[in-house]
Amino acid sequence: MLKAGIVGLPNVGKSSLFNALTAQGAPSENYPFCTVDPNVGTVEVPDRRLDRIFELVGARARVPTIVQFVDIAGLVKGASEGEGLGNKFLGNIREVDAVVHVLRCFEDSDITHVLGGVDPVRDREVVNTELALADLDTVERRRDRVAKKAKGGDKEAVREVSLLDRTLAVLAEGRPAREVSVDPEDAALFRSFHLLTSKPVLYLANVGEDDLPDGENDFVRQLRDVVAAEEPEAEIVAVCSAIESELAELDPEERTEFLTDLGLAEPGLHRLIRTTYDLLGLITFFTAGEKEARAWTVRRGAAAPEAAGSIHSDFERGFIRAETIHFAEFEGLGSLKAAREKGQMRSEGKEYVVKDGDIMLFRFNV
Repeated sequence: MLKAGIVGLPNVGKSSLFNALTAQGAPSENYPFCTVDPNVGTVEVPDRRLDRIFELVGARARVPTIVQFVDIAGLVKGASEGEGLGNKFLGNIREVDAVVHVLRCFEDSDITHVLGGVDPVRDREVVNTELALADLDTVERRRDRVAKKAKGGDKEAVREVSLLDRTLAVLAEGRPAREVSVDPEDAALFRSFHLLTSKPVLYLANVGEDDLPDGENDFVRQLRDVVAAEEPEAEIVAVCSAIESELAELDPEERTEFLTDLGLAEPGLHRLIRTTYDLLGLITFFTAGEKEARAWTVRRGAAAPEAAGSIHSDFERGFIRAETIHFAEFEGLGSLKAAREKGQMRSEGKEYVVKDGDIMLFRFNV
């Protein structure tokens, strides 16, 4: 299962955010394959489409898809040289697939900032610099090991040195490794470097209660300007972790009332979860029947047999076809029976690329 790591300096709200996520965690009995770890939170992906499918088909159970968040120890300046819990911090980031970088964007005299005053632009630079320095060390060490083979004429080593040199050039310019241009045939090799800055990142602006419902203030605006200039593809999600912690402790009725008072349509964590899910390159398809309405996760760009395999390996091995309708069409018709009667269910073969929101029934034979 893909995981997103929550990173940032100490006292920026990481623990409050993680605890709020964990409090809304998915029930473990639905996902027995998930490792139980106190610093890993398994969280339901909120999806109104699943709620609607569950309602329309009259299923007995509703099973959402999930995403995992890892609470990573706070970084301090010098982590790339082992300061604080630097080695543990960097090692934990290597194990995740995407990064949620929490930045403090609120003033509070009761909460000390480790670097002095509140400055999310500076904090972002500190963390990104430590990650880049660690990557530079990783690439230089690996290049030293491989260079001897390359000088001896080893073709694979020559190819690797070329990729390492391109990576070094990007890192030396202060840019993250995810900006390295990698040919498809080199993608697996590049992943084997396990570079920290190669992972996709989103920035979470942790704002104060007074900044809701818009989640905007001068700190956030400064952050948006810098990220837009340096990482235009990166998303910024504004959340008040203190409020999210309070919301997580309320029952559904009280939560709805509290959200209304705040002028919010939904908890900020819902936006964070959906954005993280997308950052991981994941999409959702659904299965629906009397027993259950269920959301399934598959990577973006996956073909129908791979989606079938996420349910059971036999489905992929013996795949024949997939009866498919998109949620938007299904909701208008009201039932799978109506979809079949009106000829709206499509029969898709092995080459079909699954779309986010597809409702699928797999035919297979083993």
